[in-house]
Amino acid sequence: MSIWEYANPKKFMQTSAWALPWFTGLAVVTLLTGLIWGFFFTPEAANFGTTVKIIYIHVPSAMMAINVWAMMLVTSLIWLIRRHHVSALAAKAAAPIGLVMTLIALFTGAIWGQPMWGTWWEWDPRLTSFLILSLFYLGYLALWAAIDNPDTAADLTGVLCLVGSVFALLSRYAVNFWNQGLHQAASLSVDAEENVSDVYWYPLLLCMAGFVLLFIVLVLIRTRTEVRSRRLQALEARERLA
Repeated sequence: MSIWEYANPKKFMQTSAWALPWFTGLAVVTLLTGLIWGFFFTPEAANFGTTVKIIYIHVPSAMMAINVWAMMLVTSLIWLIRRHHVSALAAKAAAPIGLVMTLIALFTGAIWGQPMWGTWWEWDPRLTSFLILSLFYLGYLALWAAIDNPDTAADLTGVLCLVGSVFALLSRYAVNFWNQGLHQAASLSVDAEENVSDVYWYPLLLCMAGFVLLFIVLVLIRTRTEVRSRRLQALEARERLA
């Protein structure tokens, strides 16, 4: 069996219909467990107080803001190279989710930053690149809405994905590229010495897994909606020609 079989709309609809209930159940259990554990059963941090608990929303949303764009890049490249419509529709379906994740990351970062840094906003490299990434999400959605021909829209938004990937990369590694700025290093790292304390680390991992599963559920639902919408447009076009 080839993975490209799932680029067939009929195969995708069948497989996603089977997978959705499982991913939905896992997302609900994982996300609720992580959030309840993190917000209600972890102590205050010595230097941060209760504000440390915002990591259970901020870190997963920031992670997803970047990784959703990466997913859009991969699916856009598949469209540009192999012309599989489901991949283009998946990229389109993921964009609003990525935008929401980016805005959540910016909002929760501001809530964290005000008591920690004494300001709601700072033109820090990572914060600035995240803001620009949110503008690329908006531009991506606007481009889809502005072009009537779906294949042309998929082509142009695919190119935009390539350009925006620079800022997705900067959003992830800005702290490493520039040894300045207020934003601290990553909360999770291959280097165990850079990780948060275990008491926060384990519920944070659950929250991150929950956000990933939630994204899978949402993108499957939205992609299925896009496939149905494309089928309806095709039927309407045939009726007009008949």
